[in-house]
Amino acid sequence: MDILQIILAPVLIVYSLAMAALLVYISNMVYLALTGLKERKKLSRPMPAVLDEWPRVTVQLPIYNEWYVAGRLIESAAALEYPRDLLEIQVLDDSTDETVALVAEKVKQLRAQGVDVVHVHRENREGFKAGALANGLEKSKGDFLAIFDADFLPNPDFLRRVLPRFDHARIAFVQARWGHLNRDYSLLTLLQSFSLDAHFAIDQLARANTDYIFNFNGTAGVWRKSAIVDAGGWKADTLTEDMDLSYRAFLRGWSARYAGDVEAPAELPVSFTAYRRQQYRWARGSLECAIRYIPIIWNSDFSFARKFQATLHLTGYALHLLTFVLIILYPFLLLFATKYPTLLAPVGIGLVMNFLVFAPAMYFVVAQQLLRRRWFFSLPLIFLMSIFSSGLVLNTLRAALQIMQKHAVPFERTPKYGITRRAQSWRSNRYQVKVDILIFYEFLLAFFNIWVSWFAWSTNHFLIMIYAFLFSAGLFFASGLTLLQTLSARFALRPKPASD
Repeated sequence: MDILQIILAPVLIVYSLAMAALLVYISNMVYLALTGLKERKKLSRPMPAVLDEWPRVTVQLPIYNEWYVAGRLIESAAALEYPRDLLEIQVLDDSTDETVALVAEKVKQLRAQGVDVVHVHRENREGFKAGALANGLEKSKGDFLAIFDADFLPNPDFLRRVLPRFDHARIAFVQARWGHLNRDYSLLTLLQSFSLDAHFAIDQLARANTDYIFNFNGTAGVWRKSAIVDAGGWKADTLTEDMDLSYRAFLRGWSARYAGDVEAPAELPVSFTAYRRQQYRWARGSLECAIRYIPIIWNSDFSFARKFQATLHLTGYALHLLTFVLIILYPFLLLFATKYPTLLAPVGIGLVMNFLVFAPAMYFVVAQQLLRRRWFFSLPLIFLMSIFSSGLVLNTLRAALQIMQKHAVPFERTPKYGITRRAQSWRSNRYQVKVDILIFYEFLLAFFNIWVSWFAWSTNHFLIMIYAFLFSAGLFFASGLTLLQTLSARFALRPKPASD
């Protein structure tokens, strides 16, 4: 018995399981998209803009070394249209550079104008963002807490449009939709906007309006203070403290609202290294929450549909892991084809399911339609988005492996540069994220897929050839753009660095 006969059954079993799992995830994307289309009418329903009695609100602005955007964030919070005697602003500042002085001066100016704003500066970053929010919670005056990260610029009517959504006592939080200040800045920001638009216009809308669990996105939303306390408060046990608290609140019997018609503009990462860091944090945090809460969810009294949707929600980044499995298995399938051509018949049925790769493109199209954007002319970019996502498979794989190894990593924020116009440059700015050695392995995996594509072509298995080539394109895009941006930033004229 040769080696091919020995590994044939295990490879086919793993491949079939991976394809079945992929089919479940992608079919659910189609289901959510159809649900989003069904629920979109609810976004146009008029919401009450006035309450009989407005509650006291604390606006929390967690920042860390945000030299370029801290000032505009504080000013936008101070410009919120809300009764001054009921509004408190907390600048939760963990900075270690000149941002501290900048914030102190801005707070001093606003306090002189009668704005109730306080500068809460911590000497250490214990608990990182979760720790800063927990510290602010203890000092807060408000019954409701609005949270905005440093890259956001809330519109003046934000609170007046969101607070009426707390229409019964068990609403824990209301999440608004993210907008994009620099959507058209570059190809990278445009592709990011497609991904985020799909998440907010479809995923959040569909889950919120069908009583499934959905998460607070960490910013551009309002929490009821009593819900935070009841759910156990902010914790830094995972890298996604927002998702962690959301699931604890739902498990405690709270519910939530999604305000998809309320947009909160924000700055998208313009640096690919910064974007990688953000995606790593989101992937690892969601997988950490999955490990922690899926067993609890399935032991709860939630309906089967709610349990199933929560499982897919928490493990969404498994799509990257399944893609990696397919990448590794394709050469084995091609080897089997050379010696056992008839064995490819059941595998061929599985390969037909790969056409579901076009389902994510439909998902992005529906999102653009729900947001009333011209999606037809964006079709090439939307298909590119599907390819682009495969370039981050190793980024997510590393997150999963480090969780398995119990390798602790600190919370690293995504740097912002105040970029809102195409003419602006960021390459000479401070807060540059160093290039990761991971791109070396991405290049290797990209060349590996080129070889697989050639192997498939030479054996007349053109479907595998196409997908291996697309995988290589995504990997070359991610690693190549990272390297090019890093080199251009290194040779850019740089101002005096901030003292960290």
